[in-house]
Amino acid sequence: MINIYSSSRYKLNKKRLMKYAQSVLESHNTGSSSVLNIAFVGKRKMKQVALTYKNEHVALPILSFSYREDPLLKTENVVGEIVICYPQAVLLAAQRQKIVDAMMEELIKHGLQNIFLK
Repeated sequence: MINIYSSSRYKLNKKRLMKYAQSVLESHNTGSSSVLNIAFVGKRKMKQVALTYKNEHVALPILSFSYREDPLLKTENVVGEIVICYPQAVLLAAQRQKIVDAMMEELIKHGLQNIFLK
């Protein structure tokens, strides 16, 4: 199951992103009951998260958190959480000359790869 959290001001194709994230999640041989949370945040929030967890005072495009080894969350089948800075992702898409939806998919894939490497 994929949970997407975002502000209504961010233009996201949630169905497309959920479908894509589910396919990438399944490619890592997770059970169908596995849960992944994806949050789209602004620059200020991402700076707070990056400062708290990475000790960096910058709005990173993406951060991922693996909960696979957490005994409390393991019972709920939560594999992890991906936090994407929407404004940074849009800038990154422009720099790489990609459409925003494709950039979001690339970031989700990158986040999941990091979750399963940890």
